[in-house]
Amino acid sequence: MITNLLVANRGEIALRIFRTCRELGVRTVAVHSDADTHAVHTQAADAAVRLPGDAPSDTYLRGDAVIAAASAAGADAVHPGYGFLSESAEFARAVLDAGLTWVGPSPESIAVMGSKVESKRIVAEAGVPVLSELDPDHLTDDELPVLVKASAGGGGRGMRVVRHLDELLDAVAAARAEAASAFGDPTVFCERYVERGRHIEVQVLADGTGTVWAVGERECSIQRRHQKVIEESPSGVDDELRQALFSAARAVCAAVDYVGAGTVEFLVTDDGEFFFLEMNTRLQVEHPVTECVTGLDLVAWQLRIAEGEALPPEPPAVRGHAIEARLYAEDPRADWRPGSGILHRVAIRDVRAEFTVPDRHGIRLDSGVVDGSTVSVHYDPMLAKVVAWAPDRSAAARMLAGALSTARLHGLVTNRDLLAAVLRHPAFLAGDTHTDFLTRHAELLDAGPDDDTVRLSLAAAALADAAHNWARARVLASLPSGWRNVPSAPHVKTYRHGEAEHVVRYHSTRSGPMLSDHPDVTVESVTPERVALSVAGVRRHFDVCRYPGSVTVDSPLGSVSLTPVPRFGDSTTELAEGSLVAPMPGAVTRVAVAVGDVVSAGQPLLSLEAMKMEHRVAAPADGVVTELPVTEGAQVEQGAVLAVITPTPSTDDAVDPAKESA
Repeated sequence: MITNLLVANRGEIALRIFRTCRELGVRTVAVHSDADTHAVHTQAADAAVRLPGDAPSDTYLRGDAVIAAASAAGADAVHPGYGFLSESAEFARAVLDAGLTWVGPSPESIAVMGSKVESKRIVAEAGVPVLSELDPDHLTDDELPVLVKASAGGGGRGMRVVRHLDELLDAVAAARAEAASAFGDPTVFCERYVERGRHIEVQVLADGTGTVWAVGERECSIQRRHQKVIEESPSGVDDELRQALFSAARAVCAAVDYVGAGTVEFLVTDDGEFFFLEMNTRLQVEHPVTECVTGLDLVAWQLRIAEGEALPPEPPAVRGHAIEARLYAEDPRADWRPGSGILHRVAIRDVRAEFTVPDRHGIRLDSGVVDGSTVSVHYDPMLAKVVAWAPDRSAAARMLAGALSTARLHGLVTNRDLLAAVLRHPAFLAGDTHTDFLTRHAELLDAGPDDDTVRLSLAAAALADAAHNWARARVLASLPSGWRNVPSAPHVKTYRHGEAEHVVRYHSTRSGPMLSDHPDVTVESVTPERVALSVAGVRRHFDVCRYPGSVTVDSPLGSVSLTPVPRFGDSTTELAEGSLVAPMPGAVTRVAVAVGDVVSAGQPLLSLEAMKMEHRVAAPADGVVTELPVTEGAQVEQGAVLAVITPTPSTDDAVDPAKESA
């Protein structure tokens, strides 16, 4: 029997496992890097052990250090969570060799399914359809498009779509480099790319007696960069296809003598064909949707199976519909650039349960952050999984969109507006969910507050800031905020929203402030934290929160993040024209140019890896590389100059020699 469990992971999945352990009376041990010393999961465990260092390669990926931590804390079992070492056969063997209980499938099953090439061969022999492997050295135009994939690992890393043969060599090289960095294995292969496929996966549970449950299926087709962002259960497939997928998933488990929780993933075409993609030999990020619709605690069953308990003959029936949205600190408008720093506030409305199935329909929250948490550059930028469980799909989508739209998320840019927009999109509500959804509906990447919401939020921020400043004043505090002896001179405040700067002008009178540029807006009331504005007789309240260097305005119209612009700029921060700077701290993984090279607009210059994602830095315009202060492998801080491109003079800028001589 497991009495003291070490969770070889961090963040929300560690907290999720701790929740079940408390209910089962199992003591818990957390491990943490130096960057995670004060993280929420370290406070929630009964004991915590430091793994010296910050980077995953020095901490959470060090199997020997994790096992040493288990020994030091007196743990008798290890749960890997997902990611990190969860699909490492070597780590599983080391845990067992240390005399500990491994909460997962056998090392042999992990090893077979850890290679996409080998797993496809075994699965095909079991009679399950697979996409045929293509030789990248002998591809023809007729076989395009293809998907270059890393053999090891998952999560969308080491994957490239190739539509033209002249792109193949670069795609293979980039995929190999990313796979080697992420998984320690540069092996890649090619397979046919299905443009409008659906990503359907089957949750399985298997015990040591040979019983295998297919615990419903999940639709995971809403993806960015081949990574899931919205998942739901059940999917929209008909019952005949559902049963065929269940049978295939059970056949996959039987082929490798699988024991434990896992997920068999399939690509499904519009005409009902399906193909095995891979098997994840661990708990999935999206497991909460299956738990909501079945009432199961999948973590509890992982522990019971590890202790030798047998499953009942049949799994429970599905009830209602659940949809999960992955809330990330990232900017969809900026090529999904991840964010890092302090999350000043995170509050989701009407949460009914955390890390467990609600007692009735409602919102479930699985989150590894709280107010004041620091989102580190070393790890995935996911903040939380927000799950809606409702009687049917449309009700779940509406509930989840509402919870996201009204969430208070201060301090970092998130994908919240995109998620809510997808959930409200007619194509999504009609069930037209394919892996190219965000490509076909690219306008959703710009989802956010409309111009009028920004306009009113700017006004509210300026008025609230003025009230805040005046409340702190010690001189003439009895006068109205911003009162001047010269009423014709408006008070001016400037803010940046996105890339644009906005100026707010207002007059202060003895009867209250008046907005100079918005005669249609009436100021009803102002405090440092709340402003009431009326437009055409409709009054709305705006909540204003100030932090160092930022202001966030929340209202029923939406949330708007602003950056106050000082009246006088800092000349010491000015960069040379044409400078390209690092949008976040990271490592330079590839440099494709040299000083003196002539480049064209959009041409890739180098790649930066940060927060488990690779980001391409491209030339903003035609020009010449005049400075290149970084090399492959270099670590750079946010704002560091990566390259300087001197633009090529346009024809209009060229000097006419005849005119010059004249």
